[in-house]
Amino acid sequence: MPATPCETQDASALRWNLLDEALIRWRSIEDGSLHHSSLSQLLAAMANLQVYDFPALRPHQRHPWHAFLVQLGAIALHHAGQSEPWQQADAWRAALLALTPDDPDGAAWCLVTPADRPALLQAPVPGETPQRWSNVIHAADALDMLVTSKNHDLKAARARQAQADDWLFALVSLQTQEGFLGAGNYGISRMNGGFASRPGVGVAPIGSWSQRWQSDIASLLLQREHIASTYGLAHAGGHALLWLLPWSGTDALTLQSLDPFYIEICRRVRLAAPHGQLMAHVTGSKVARIDAKQSNGVTGDAWTPMETAKAKALTVSRNGFDYRLMSELLTGDTYTMGAAWRLNPWPQGTSLQAIAQATVRGQGKTEGYHERRVPIPPRMRLMLISGQRPQLAAMAQKRVKAIAEMRKLLWSALTVLFANGESSGGNDAVSDRASRYAQPFEQREDRLFFADLQQEIDAEETQREEVYLQWLLALAARAEQVLRHAFIAGPHSNMQRYKAQSAALSRFDAGLRSSKSFPELANHFARQRASRTAHAASDSEGAHHA
Repeated sequence: MPATPCETQDASALRWNLLDEALIRWRSIEDGSLHHSSLSQLLAAMANLQVYDFPALRPHQRHPWHAFLVQLGAIALHHAGQSEPWQQADAWRAALLALTPDDPDGAAWCLVTPADRPALLQAPVPGETPQRWSNVIHAADALDMLVTSKNHDLKAARARQAQADDWLFALVSLQTQEGFLGAGNYGISRMNGGFASRPGVGVAPIGSWSQRWQSDIASLLLQREHIASTYGLAHAGGHALLWLLPWSGTDALTLQSLDPFYIEICRRVRLAAPHGQLMAHVTGSKVARIDAKQSNGVTGDAWTPMETAKAKALTVSRNGFDYRLMSELLTGDTYTMGAAWRLNPWPQGTSLQAIAQATVRGQGKTEGYHERRVPIPPRMRLMLISGQRPQLAAMAQKRVKAIAEMRKLLWSALTVLFANGESSGGNDAVSDRASRYAQPFEQREDRLFFADLQQEIDAEETQREEVYLQWLLALAARAEQVLRHAFIAGPHSNMQRYKAQSAALSRFDAGLRSSKSFPELANHFARQRASRTAHAASDSEGAHHA
């Protein structure tokens, strides 16, 4: 695609200028129409609540891109002594240029510059020739973190069709969320170890990118001093845009030298366009860009929960943000939340949601992208910000425990079914089969969890026990449905089938009446039996008198 050079005496060497060129695609809130904007124009559109989303953005790139725009906006506003985002593109352009006084020609906001000059998210490498680096990348997808490297057909297709913002989003993703990938390929500071992940957890209004961007900027500015003091970052004069600093790959920066909102880079990358098509040269480094291994990811990141007792950043497992983790993040006290977790104050009538995002990584691979959004209705929010939070946490944990017990019971009944009515005796094949059939039950409960919990929250306090009991009965009914559905996969001979099904149902029914596992259900069934006995006695007495 054609490139317009930045305004500079060496104009031919500076290309794809994000300050002035309309390179970023976004869709309008008003009518969904597609727009192309410079970075300056985009930030103005965000300030005017015009941006709905970014069509070229891939799911795993959502959080890094959001965080980049928020951090950049907060850095620019703080530097200018402003508290509210500018609504004019010219004001944003001036503010961004003011962050790069050594590069008044806008080089630091171009995708391609000479090797001894900064380029966007690319550190200068004076004295080096990136063209001689061994790793040459021709597709934006291949530059991105490993999650995109699975589909080679997609990679090839996008290589032919990649636009400037494809490369921009890949750069942001790589530089701000990638982990360790072997010697010379170090990861970011904002994760607990090289094989961890950078989570994106926060509270935001239900709506558009623009609304969340504005609310997170406000949260960051409000907590700037707190972040600096708590996490040992620079109160003033710290490095904010780390791609401005030359990097030979042998020197590391300390956390103490960084701005509280610093935008980091973790890899030595330089984009080029020898034939008018963007490509990348990549090489390794001897050390990580930021010397933060001992911090365990605790760096004051606005979207990273910290495991309080162990002083380490949350690492999301392959289970993603399942109901167990999400309920703990929402209601528990295991984690200290970042600046983007703001429950108060909000304008009256604001509809809030908890957002949780992460690309889960393993050793040399990814376990997938996970995203979950949970509405926070007014009653839940009130409980979270008041002295009722422990009560809400207890309600959630009680349900988490009940689902675990019900799954355990269902699994036990399934093993009896698949063992032809006998004890499985530790048969691995039977156990694995039972696990496969039990899994959809827990997955369904995961999807229903917060909507069901909200019914209990919304109930009058005197009615909550009854609401919980009715949920527990429904939970048992859904588990029994799974068990009965499995009958078709049980024994096929009539005699064995009857025996296996009967034994499985007996195991299941006995478990439901266990006062140890389900005291509420046990009491409920005991009351039912007592009531039936009383009715029977009454009927018998009536018949006698008659």
